[in-house]
Amino acid sequence: MPTDQSVDSFLSAVQPQAKAEDAQVLDALFRKTTGFEPVLWGPSIVGYGRYHYRYKSGREGVHLATGFSPRKAAHSIYIMPGYADFSHILSRLGKHKHGKSCLYVNKLADIDLDVLSELIRAGLEDLAQKWSVEPT
Repeated sequence: MPTDQSVDSFLSAVQPQAKAEDAQVLDALFRKTTGFEPVLWGPSIVGYGRYHYRYKSGREGVHLATGFSPRKAAHSIYIMPGYADFSHILSRLGKHKHGKSCLYVNKLADIDLDVLSELIRAGLEDLAQKWSVEPT
C-alpha cells in the first residue's frame, strides 16, 4: 500500500549520486509515459497507477500498476503483473536481466529509454485488459 513519505524526499536520499540521478530520470520517464503521479509503496518502490485485483479464491488487494525501485545493485523496474511475453520489446532494450514481472538494470546508460517507455505502455495495456488501472 502507498505510504505518506514523499517521492521527492525519497529520491533525493538515494545513494550513490549516480543512482539518484538515474532515479530522477526514471521518475520523469514514468510520469510522462503513464500520465500518473508517483506514490511511494513501502519503503523503496515508486509506483505509478494502481489496480484492484480479486482472485477466484476470494483473495483481493491493491497493487501498483508499474514503477521502479532504485536498489543498491540495480534498478528494479516493475512491469506488472507479468502475464505477457514482451520479448519482442526486451530484445531491443539493451543490457538488462529480468524475472516474470521485473527488470533489473544496473544503469540507465545501458538501455534505450524510448524502448523502456514502449515497454511500460505495453505493460499497462496488458494489465488494463485484466484489471482496471487507476491513478494513485
